[in-house]
Amino acid sequence: MSTPQLDRLREHCHQLRLYQIEQEFTARLEQAAKKEISYADFLDQLLACEVDAKTHKHHQMRIAMARFPYQKTLESFDFKFQPSIDPKQIRELATGRYIQSGDNLLLLGPPGVGKSHLAIALGIKACEQGVRTLFVTATALITTLGKALAEGKLDERLKLLTQPQLLICDEIGYLPIDRQGANLFFQLVSRRYERGSIIITSNQSLGAWGEVFGDTVIASAILDRLLHHSITINIKGESFRLREKLKAGLLKPKLEAPATS
Repeated sequence: MSTPQLDRLREHCHQLRLYQIEQEFTARLEQAAKKEISYADFLDQLLACEVDAKTHKHHQMRIAMARFPYQKTLESFDFKFQPSIDPKQIRELATGRYIQSGDNLLLLGPPGVGKSHLAIALGIKACEQGVRTLFVTATALITTLGKALAEGKLDERLKLLTQPQLLICDEIGYLPIDRQGANLFFQLVSRRYERGSIIITSNQSLGAWGEVFGDTVIASAILDRLLHHSITINIKGESFRLREKLKAGLLKPKLEAPATS
């Protein structure tokens, strides 16, 4: 095949935004000639190459737009260290069917047991499935809503936070929320009620949310909407972070008390 013809084919690919084919065309053409691949198979491989590249690009764009603080995967989660978690249940959640049903997910447990890891990993799975996702800490969320209220832009901000199919709110309960913050969070939950899924991580049991939000009535109203269509996972176990510190020798293991006769 002549060079001018190759140049034209590359230009056609560029005009059609088939950038991956444009990049790999010559190498794949030579490979097809050596293996005597049929026209149909050659075209199939080229288009599959382009689809894979575009799919990966879209995944990465959705992950970037989700604003995860870091990336964690389900494959890197140590289920053996946290036997209270059912891997089958997490794999089912990874299919995203709970998002299609509009269900919420509450991950509860003490600090360091992997709540944020699971939330982020499930969020990344959702991004890979084409689900628009947004990650935010509870503190940042309340601050953002409070600022919007002060600027007279609360309704606009609530609309933006209602758009993602999946909203991940991390670390509810780590810091106290004042009455205004509780009311703002209630408005957000109400806006998203039966419209989009929420993943919440919290170090507090649901019974303690009255203290977290400083008002048992508001806490009850929030939980009423969150729990109507929801899955709750209580994680009981040791802290991953403490385990790593023990491995690194930064902490000394607790010594068992000597037996008394």
